[in-house]
Amino acid sequence: MKAAGVLWKLSDTLSAMMLHECSSSMLTTAGRGLISRHSIFFRSGRAHGHHSMIGVSGNRVKAVELRGSEWARTAGIRSLSGKFRCCVTASGSDFHLSASRGNMKWSEMESENETLRKSPSSCKVAVIGAGAAGLVAARELIREGHDVILFEQTESVGGVWVYDPEIEDDDLLGIRKARKRVHSSMYASLRTNLPREIMGYTDFPFLPKEGRDGRRFPGHAEVAAYLEDFAEFYGILNYVQFCTVVEYVGVCKKGNKISWNVRTRRRDETEGGKEEVFDAVVVCNGHYSEPKLAEVPGISKWPGVQLHSHNYREPGSFTDKIVVVIGNAASGEDISREIARVAKEVHISGRTWSSNVDFSEPIGDHGNIWRHTMIECTCEDGTVKFKSGGSVSADIIMHCTGYFYYFPFLDTQGEVGVDDNCVGPLYQHVFPPSLAPSIGFVGLPWKVVPFQLCELQSRWIAMALSGKISLPSPQEMMNLVQDFYAKLEASGKTKRLAHNLATSQYEYDNWLSDQTGSAPVETWRIKIYEATSRNKRHNPETYRDVWPDEDLHYQAFALLEQIDLSARL
Repeated sequence: MKAAGVLWKLSDTLSAMMLHECSSSMLTTAGRGLISRHSIFFRSGRAHGHHSMIGVSGNRVKAVELRGSEWARTAGIRSLSGKFRCCVTASGSDFHLSASRGNMKWSEMESENETLRKSPSSCKVAVIGAGAAGLVAARELIREGHDVILFEQTESVGGVWVYDPEIEDDDLLGIRKARKRVHSSMYASLRTNLPREIMGYTDFPFLPKEGRDGRRFPGHAEVAAYLEDFAEFYGILNYVQFCTVVEYVGVCKKGNKISWNVRTRRRDETEGGKEEVFDAVVVCNGHYSEPKLAEVPGISKWPGVQLHSHNYREPGSFTDKIVVVIGNAASGEDISREIARVAKEVHISGRTWSSNVDFSEPIGDHGNIWRHTMIECTCEDGTVKFKSGGSVSADIIMHCTGYFYYFPFLDTQGEVGVDDNCVGPLYQHVFPPSLAPSIGFVGLPWKVVPFQLCELQSRWIAMALSGKISLPSPQEMMNLVQDFYAKLEASGKTKRLAHNLATSQYEYDNWLSDQTGSAPVETWRIKIYEATSRNKRHNPETYRDVWPDEDLHYQAFALLEQIDLSARL
């Protein structure tokens, strides 16, 4: 059977109504098309949260599967509450699809003694954290028919995007393990550095809502509201245990069987708690709450005030101060510009700068921000000296130096660790080879468009757990991980950059899309990301409000507004 012939047969049997109402739904010509694998033809498509696949070998229909469906217990019968009625039939060497309105029902069909297979077995899965990663992980797991409990230590969903005015004022650097802990690192004025049309999940567009922050680069409260909308729309709140601290997640191996012991307690309790056994765990606890500090010679004797950006909220306390900011990434640049409105001077010390940076001239609206190389040392008299020469007598040093990956609850018996801030060994940043697929990590990569990446990672985990896709053998995965580390080292990069996908995120996203049968990243998303990056480099103070890519912006919104949200879990 030729792929082109199958494609013609499928598209020819679809009603025009279904093509219009569900343009990328199963078996339409939109999406990825027919892919030949070992003489079996697969058709993959996605729209409105559904995913379908048909395998054909000769004249035998191997499988018909629809993600998001509720499977009836009767062998060969599957049902879904939806808009269309579809029927697959086999005739000779061809098979056909018909569609009409009404509740969708799959009828039993045999072709050379093969029947439609029942859905794979479900797993009991613990998802840790109800932020952007945990919410979409729960959604994908539920769609695959898994039994999900989502543990969240706060009283709301949204994770790091939920602003908390509290700071860790007993330890502004976040050094002591026993300090008062605040999860969120949001400062009051923070706005996204990605436009909303590419920031949202692919099938739940991040469109402006009346009465809310409608800016293209909205503030943190709008992102938190969007995540709440997502959780409510898909009914994920019913699966969340709020105000629940995960104290311990330990692997248990019995022969070839892997399970996980999870111990939790209510946040307002100091003793007691609950223990449960899960088939799998998905770790989504975020990586923006355990501060990482710069190593500065002489800093222990420097007399000024130090803090990490984790504990920055508003600029008032920097009034008339001379401030040194360590770190010139997104938070360092943004916070420097904000505190420059009230501070006397702001000096940014960066590891790397572009070749055209003029260190002699101040920048910023107020002309009181200077750029410097790394700090050479600090002195007891309050002086901060820079490696390129020059010094300042500073009042405050703020470390905008990022965060550590931190999993204090996790006991994998040495199978997973954090080395030079690289979580590993992990196959494709998700699965520990020896424990896959029973545990997966979502959202570790950085310098990426995070929500879409988390969505694809979560889908991969959910489908691996349900048996719809197969992973390489543990040894093959480990070999690939070692090859990745070797290439990283050969390129002159340390392990701390292992999860930095700044130059490869879309290659990675499309690899995940291929694994899960999802559509590849749309070209318009990539163009908008690239245009935003250029605009930010050239106009760091105005890129959120003045954009040269107006045409791409409106094109994206027109496409997003066409997405049909009628299909849920």
